[in-house]
Amino acid sequence: MGRVRLLTEAEVTQLLPMSLALETVESVFRWQAAGQTVNKPRVRLRAPKGLLQVMPAVVPEVGAMGLKAYTVIAGRVRFVVLLFSTETGEVIGILEADRLGQVRTGAASGVATKYLARPDADVVGCYGTGYQAETQIEAICAVRKIRRIQVYGRDPERRHRFARALEDRLKLPVVAAERPEEAARGALILVTITNSKTPVLHGAWVEPGAHINAAGSNALERAELDVEAVRRAALVVADSREQAQIECGDLVEPVKQGVIAWDRIDELGDIVAGKRPGRPSPEAITLFESQGVAMQDVAVGARLLELARARSLGREIEFGV
Repeated sequence: MGRVRLLTEAEVTQLLPMSLALETVESVFRWQAAGQTVNKPRVRLRAPKGLLQVMPAVVPEVGAMGLKAYTVIAGRVRFVVLLFSTETGEVIGILEADRLGQVRTGAASGVATKYLARPDADVVGCYGTGYQAETQIEAICAVRKIRRIQVYGRDPERRHRFARALEDRLKLPVVAAERPEEAARGALILVTITNSKTPVLHGAWVEPGAHINAAGSNALERAELDVEAVRRAALVVADSREQAQIECGDLVEPVKQGVIAWDRIDELGDIVAGKRPGRPSPEAITLFESQGVAMQDVAVGARLLELARARSLGREIEFGV
């Protein structure tokens, strides 16, 4: 009988600092560039009352393969990561994965910022005030010395509350912008992390030399950026070009209009691994399109299992033969 370790949301939260997620996700991008991972795009299945979404990957460098699956029903989302050993094929872990996904999504933008943002970038403009926005900003603050954060969300009360909470947590000035263009003013790092179906960031607002992390649009019918934002980007990078072609709403219209072609979009892994050049010039605008990929979930999940065993966290059950 094999032994499977179960980790709850509380245990994942206890085990997963942003530093671990950043280190792991950066390594995953490097392995991707070397052809050492297998990653398949998200599959969405309609259920009578919602959706089942499944994302599989194989990451031999951490000894794990598996998938993240999640359901969306009645406005609630439930995540789980299921891991198998690449050596034996046995089930080795089952993890609740809401916090895992939140932190690794932030970490991906952190890695993109590390490699693509100007070294002197110290002001962040963030579009979105939900729980995913928190880890986007946390990851960026881990890779750049930030002096000011500007946030915008459609709900005035919520964006002011978010700004106050973030300021208390990060001990940095956080300004709730009253108009969307104000969040981009003077910001050399921008984040979009919303569920908006229409653009929240317009290219006309983007400062020369800015880097954009577009992390909210992973469905073709949603676009957080207008066409001009993509047009102005000298370098457009995705976590997975294959997955972006299936679900990156930000790029659908620009590709249709001939502003950009899919073969002009680099993968972040190639830049992390030094196979492709990064920022072309100080004044260039760079864009990272983050869809969220399974290889990150599998790798981070496997690292959490290692830590859980070392710290005797989680619960083990007998499972299978």
